[in-house]
Amino acid sequence: MKNQLLFYIESTLKCIALLAVIFLIYSFKMQLQKNNHTTKRKQVTAKDILGNPNYLAISYGGYRKNTRDIQPTIAEIIQDLKLLAALKIKVIRTYNVHLEEVSTVLKAIEFLKKEDKNFEMYVMLGAWIDCKNAWTNLEPNHNEESERNAEEIDQAVQLAKQYPEIIKIIAVGNEAMVKWATSYYVQPSVILKWVNHLQNLKKNKKLPKDLWITSSDDFASWGGGDESYKTNDLEALINAVDYVSMHTYPYHNSYYHSDFWRVPQEDLALSDIEKVNFAMNRSLEFAKMQYNAVKNYVHSINPNKRIHIGETGWASSSDGLYGNDGSKASDEYKQALYYDAMRTWTNKEGISCFFFEAFDEIWKDSNNPSGSENHFGLFTLDGKAKYALWKNIDKNTFNGLNRDGNSISKTYDGSFSELMKTVVTPPRK
Repeated sequence: MKNQLLFYIESTLKCIALLAVIFLIYSFKMQLQKNNHTTKRKQVTAKDILGNPNYLAISYGGYRKNTRDIQPTIAEIIQDLKLLAALKIKVIRTYNVHLEEVSTVLKAIEFLKKEDKNFEMYVMLGAWIDCKNAWTNLEPNHNEESERNAEEIDQAVQLAKQYPEIIKIIAVGNEAMVKWATSYYVQPSVILKWVNHLQNLKKNKKLPKDLWITSSDDFASWGGGDESYKTNDLEALINAVDYVSMHTYPYHNSYYHSDFWRVPQEDLALSDIEKVNFAMNRSLEFAKMQYNAVKNYVHSINPNKRIHIGETGWASSSDGLYGNDGSKASDEYKQALYYDAMRTWTNKEGISCFFFEAFDEIWKDSNNPSGSENHFGLFTLDGKAKYALWKNIDKNTFNGLNRDGNSISKTYDGSFSELMKTVVTPPRK
């Protein structure tokens, strides 16, 4: 009898233990499903990204050679993205879709996301827009668009469908409406046509509803300057986009509209470094002025429309208009001051700022290696960190990372005194 009782107790305890195990397994599965559901529900959108200082943005091109005929490899782009991620950059801007690089960028991000579930990188996908006869021997026709535009938009749509978790914004055109882009600019009606096309695809559920559509253009194109830009088509475009993406370049204006840049009479007694610092303070105020001019015009049409900075930057070298024979604006010290000032201001104000750009690219002015367009990167072509990023070297931000086999080190071998030998004061008024 005693043995039967012990057997009964042991059997009961085993059943209870088995039930407990089954219950724990069931609870774990339910929690896992709940977590997966929560993850899907909290998918990041453009609305979450734009204006959020936790999602720093930058313009990116991975070209290493002096021609875009030689495309960067996926391994090269992965190296670049790891460097940007180390800087806590989570949004990159690309410029066209007809070249292989953009598809490679998307594949690289997809690979890194699979490799590390915590890796985050999103894309503002640019669709390049041209006028008829752009980049040919024929006279550009600014009242008609290139036949290729339809293919560019179609490719952008296909990529947005293929990579909905990565592509969060499509920008129709890059400086495509500003009239100084004499080789290719189009009328606002062309940009409006394609923005409306993409918005209709969203409405018809042929594109993700949270995908935001914009156009990225000079401050003047968004009504921040010349009155001639303020047309009915521009008003319609402002209402059609999900937000306005504007460009501001005090750097270029240091030559073309130099009054803010030149040293005023009252500053002539300052030291050279003070003159430079004051000029960079005025550069920030110049950018703010252009931003506010766009904001005032846009909000006169649609007071709820957000404005972000799709492009701004500062070249570290130039032998031309912005070099020592011109506005004397180009060096790494000034670039660093501008970068830090723009990040501080835009982060505080909830403005996304796609700083131009991540890496030097020498194809932009391939016939002139010293041209300013080749030197807008925060990294040199061979992966050296310019002065704006020296503090990150000191923090070991890039430990274990490299670009094309080169570990990340400081320019000028980290000598501030050598760097400052390249810094000259702006011209006087």
